Amino acid sequence: MPGAPAALEAAGIPPLPALVLSARGLDTPEKARAFLSCGPSSLSDPFLLKDMDAAAARIRAALDRGETIAVYGDYDVDGITATALLTDYLRSQGASVIPYIPDRLEEGYGLNTEAVSALRGQGVTLIITVDCGITAVEETAWARSLGVDVVITDHHECKDILPAAAAVVDPHRSDCPYPFKHLAGVGVALKLVLALGAPEERETLLSRYCDLAAVGTVADVMRMSGENRAIVSLGLRALRTDPRPGFRALLREAGLTGRPLTSVSLGYTLAPRINASGRMGRASLAGELLLTENGERAETLSRELCELNRERQAIEGEIFAECISLAETIPPEKRTVLVLSGEHWHQGVVGIVASRLSEKYSCPTFMICLQDGKGKGSCRSFAGFNLFAALESCQDLLEGFGGHALAAGFTIREENVAPFRARMEELVALATGGSPMTACLDIDAQVDDPALLSLENVESLSILEPCGAGNPRPVLSLCGCTILSMSEVGGGKHLKLKVSFRGESFDAIFFSTTAADTGLSPGDRADLAFYPQINEYRGWRSVQLQLIALRPALTRAQSERALYEKFRSGDVLTPQEAAALIPSRDEFAALWRYLRDRGEEQRLEETVRHLSRNVARAGGVRESFMRTMVCLEVFDERGLIQVERSCDHLRISLLPRQDKVKLEESYILQRLHKLLGP
Repeated sequence: MPGAPAALEAAGIPPLPALVLSARGLDTPEKARAFLSCGPSSLSDPFLLKDMDAAAARIRAALDRGETIAVYGDYDVDGITATALLTDYLRSQGASVIPYIPDRLEEGYGLNTEAVSALRGQGVTLIITVDCGITAVEETAWARSLGVDVVITDHHECKDILPAAAAVVDPHRSDCPYPFKHLAGVGVALKLVLALGAPEERETLLSRYCDLAAVGTVADVMRMSGENRAIVSLGLRALRTDPRPGFRALLREAGLTGRPLTSVSLGYTLAPRINASGRMGRASLAGELLLTENGERAETLSRELCELNRERQAIEGEIFAECISLAETIPPEKRTVLVLSGEHWHQGVVGIVASRLSEKYSCPTFMICLQDGKGKGSCRSFAGFNLFAALESCQDLLEGFGGHALAAGFTIREENVAPFRARMEELVALATGGSPMTACLDIDAQVDDPALLSLENVESLSILEPCGAGNPRPVLSLCGCTILSMSEVGGGKHLKLKVSFRGESFDAIFFSTTAADTGLSPGDRADLAFYPQINEYRGWRSVQLQLIALRPALTRAQSERALYEKFRSGDVLTPQEAAALIPSRDEFAALWRYLRDRGEEQRLEETVRHLSRNVARAGGVRESFMRTMVCLEVFDERGLIQVERSCDHLRISLLPRQDKVKLEESYILQRLHKLLGP
């Protein structure tokens, strides 16, 4: 809707957020307010989750009887925060609780029979899973045979057969009526705690645990809409104002103290340090950090986590470099999917490497760690390819699998790796029709006025927080910038630029990119796609463009030609594009005089380029290929001339007319003016 940004501004929404919201279809004040409001009232009743009543009843019975309870989680951030959340709550109710997170390297993902037996030996009679368990059919049966009940809470995709547990709480159950299907594992654990508490306690419980739920939700890249927006918004507020000891220490160690805390800083700075503990086989460190009330112990654990993260980064870099070498041996036309295997890879790191490879090579990636003839795999999607469905189609080749559409894990025997690769190549070809996969960069808005990128306007984008999947960080573009300077920073890994646009200069940073990668030099013109952000350095705050794409800019003539061809092909035009195409009265007059004065024989032949240039010189107007062509089309439509075009060659015949012609009645002009909006 062309007038939507102005309507949102009139309703009190700042210019840049108004531009972004309207571009995303939130083009009325009512829609925008509904999206931006994300308080506790937007949370649904936890008992709408299927089996929540049975789960709450069994746990209350365990509390009443003084049973020993195990909270069994996953080793990623979602699972660790969920384990800490539920453990803390149950202990606050006087329960004897054993938090259990399996060793990623020794035990692998999910519930396993050895762990169940060990917990039974410690007196456990109830196991509550968080962020895992939805596929643990055999393990749940084993627990029952030992006299241990299992309550499953999970958020992963369900298979046809559910475990025969005391309760199975998962919003992805086909028979679950819960209206919001995108909760993280920690989100489901939070709903369980809210169900266990009295209705009048729910607001207090939400305040107590929203920080843990926020970190796990952001780290698991869950859709940032509906309830997740409320959970993360409340959690960010709690982390800024009164973080628990573990988070306070980790924020300080990660260098986030005193800096703006957003979903981005959670996802890219805080979460990787927690995740490193699980990836390196020491998830208990992060679990202890989130549960401790001792400040000194929290400081020690935070330092250990940061050191583990540095170790993880080094190992990841080595494996990534090796995988690049492997991938480059595959012909590009056959690189539709990567299925790579190795015997010495670190199981805890290959998921991150798979993600980086999928982005680099624009295809789904499967990484398999082999040992003694067996393989443990991690995979990451690209361009929306559904991994869970693909793994289901290959289950005859797999020992087991689980996960989401975009990220999953599996186990496989070494002899099945080659047929698995062939099957995946077939599935990708079927999904794409044999065409290469492409990822489109969605631009929220093109900035034509550099004043929009003021400090105040960029700061106002914070009202869109929390950002994430389904509500990504705003991406803007500047077309036709001039590169003033380029310098490589961070040991040559990143590129710092200064650019100018319509008289204003901006600092820009392009991570993981060198000057050679761009193919550009100072003085070149470029189009930029970027996240607008505030950079703080020694107390000085300024606007910085975090680049995510950079390309050589079209010349003005090339841009005009591209826009005119877009108009001719009938593609949808923006109001700004329509306005750029509409000739002024002076431009119509200049072209008509030129044709009349040079059309003595009622026919004129010229190239398009020469015509637009000659009209500008003779008529004293700005040269414009596209508006000259629109003028010609309007004259042709109104019967003043007849135009024949062969490539860039024009043959123009003047037609005799005695009556007065009203150009404003032209269908072409009416169509363009209609696109301008009210």
